[in-house]
This record gives sequence, C-alpha cells and structure tokens, in this order.
Amino acid sequence: MSKLNARTADHFKFSVVNNTQPAQGELSVMFAGEGKPMPGLTNGPAVHNYYLVHTVVSGRGMFEINGQRFICSKGDTFVIFPDELFTYIPDESDPWHYMWVAFKGHISEHLLLSLGITSANPIVHAEDIRSLVSLYRKMRGTFEQTPFPELADLEAGGLLRVFLKELGQHNAGKLAFNSLAIIPDIERQIKQAVRWLSYQYAQQISIEDLARSLGYHRTHLSKMFKQVTGISPMQFLLKVRMERAKELLNGEIHLSIDQVASSVGYSDALYFSKQFRKTFGLSPSDYRQQVRA
Repeated sequence: MSKLNARTADHFKFSVVNNTQPAQGELSVMFAGEGKPMPGLTNGPAVHNYYLVHTVVSGRGMFEINGQRFICSKGDTFVIFPDELFTYIPDESDPWHYMWVAFKGHISEHLLLSLGITSANPIVHAEDIRSLVSLYRKMRGTFEQTPFPELADLEAGGLLRVFLKELGQHNAGKLAFNSLAIIPDIERQIKQAVRWLSYQYAQQISIEDLARSLGYHRTHLSKMFKQVTGISPMQFLLKVRMERAKELLNGEIHLSIDQVASSVGYSDALYFSKQFRKTFGLSPSDYRQQVRA
C-alpha cells in the first residue's frame, strides 16, 4: 500500500492510496483518492492511459473532454477515458470537493459502453451519492488495511464492479448492453489502433504494418484515424512517446538519454533529442535539470 494524505500547496485537502499489486486482467483498481483543490488549479490538457472517474461531493467545476465542456456540481460523476484529451478546473468561487478512482483492464471499455458511459456522454448524475461515497471509501480502505496486497486487489476489483453497477442504476435511461454492436466498425478499429500505439510505442512501429493488420490501406487508416482522434497516427505516436519520455526523465531511476530514447522507441538518441526539443522547447537534459531544480 502506498498512501499520500496531506494538505498540498494547491489543495485544501488531498488524499490518495495506490494499489501496489494491480492485476493484469479483466478489471483492476489502480488508485483511489479524495481532494478539494484550490481555485485556479488546472488539470490538463492531458491524456491518461487508464480510466479515471470523479464524483463531485460538493462545490462545482468545469470538465472538458474532446472539445465538449460540462459544468459539474454535487452529484455529478465525470469519466476520463484513455487517450482522450481532457481538462478539468475547479470553480473560482465554489471549488469542488471530489472523490476519484482509477482503473484498467480489458473489459473496462465494454462495461462502460454497456452502462451508456462514453467519451461523448461522460457524465452521470445521482441525486443521492451516499452509496457511491461509501464505495470510494471502501476501495481506499481496502488498500490501507490489508497486509496482503494481492488479496486487496481482488477485493477492490469486486467493489469497483459494485460501484459501476451503482453508476449504471443512476444512468438507467442510457443503458446499452448491446452497445458494442452499434459502434461503427471503423471507430472500433481506430480505438484498437490507439490502444496498440499506446502499448507498443517502444517498438519500431510501421503505420503501414498497423494498417495492414487492421485490413485498411495506410492512407484510408490515416484519414479515419484523424477523423476520430483529431491527429494522424504518427502524431499520436509521437505524443505518446514524448509524454513517456518526460515521465522517464522525471523518474526516480536515473536513465541516460540513450536509455530514455531506446525506452520510447528511438534507436538514435540524437534524433530523439531533436524531437523532444521540437515538442517541448527544451533538450531532454535541460528538461531534466529544470524539473529537478
């Protein structure tokens, strides 16, 4: 169990507990927390490689995903999807207090689709949030109290399923258990391509090979990929690689620039450095020094 419970410089209240033994399977909680950020704190624009759910306990704020903007207040739950650009900001006069849980797993997308929760419809409202709040606390408590992290992962995964069931009850008018069948095939294929690029970024990737594996011509795939995501496959891959490079440069383990380059799919460290500078305006070395300073 890894826990942070403090009043940080940008939060009135902040507490988060990590799952130190997340399973690689159907569904697994990664971390859960609670916080009340100060006015002006902006999360994003950014992307995650996991699902992140927030429920507003009090106050209000703005949540934006894929260009759609929502004003959320008590009782609203908003969902951030992997590889979807998001931003969320507390209200200046009445900043929100919210609870959150992050999860991953190969059935996550299907479960949320079945509940009618998508990146186009990411908000669920509940008049009574007591059961949701209780489940958030139980998930956190699971990681805080058990001496067996592997068993805690099992328990938290079960609680997460109950939590999603509660969201489904509050979203009853939008349930769509056959939703996967009505998603256009090309959109499903693009989501598959997004996941593949997100997981395989460290490999020598050919968009030609990716297109062939999905049964499309490269030009057609690139066109449809940009239509769904707003950027080309190569731009998306570059974005994933550069964000991962930042994480590695800022990590506890000191890697050489050559090692960082290799870890994000570049055999030529000089070319990697040029791409990094072009993206962020700093060389990898300068970025590392700036962050650690």
